[in-house]
Amino acid sequence: MEKPPLEFNLPDTHEEGKLYVVDSLNNLNKLNVCPAESQRSLDQEENTGGTGESTGGSNTRNQHLFFGIFILTLVVSLALVSFVIFLIFQTRNEVDQISSRLLFEKKNIEELKKLNNIILKHLNQSRIKEKPSDLRAYHFTHAELKVPGE
Repeated sequence: MEKPPLEFNLPDTHEEGKLYVVDSLNNLNKLNVCPAESQRSLDQEENTGGTGESTGGSNTRNQHLFFGIFILTLVVSLALVSFVIFLIFQTRNEVDQISSRLLFEKKNIEELKKLNNIILKHLNQSRIKEKPSDLRAYHFTHAELKVPGE
């Protein structure tokens, strides 16, 4: 489906005219052969005068795009790191609160054990003073008060 290249007989003209006609024919041939996407690059080349400045402009645009994406990536990374640090501090505070509660409860349990021991000693001593024969009937332990036969 390609079209045959265009051929023209060039009349005798000056050298500059020949170059202009050949350049125009090349551009016309490119339009016939190249897809529509290439038309944009050809238009850019025509706008810059064909001096190669279009690659410099697109190169600068690519550099700006890269720089913008790089800055955006840095900002997102900084936000994520800040969020992680915030979560670490929050978690540390929660762990500190839980550990202080556990220590407080441990102290309460130890005090309750001491009170239980004191009560058991007092009960054992009071039973001994009341009736020595009741010692066989009642036996007190740290865990609970037991009566044999019940």
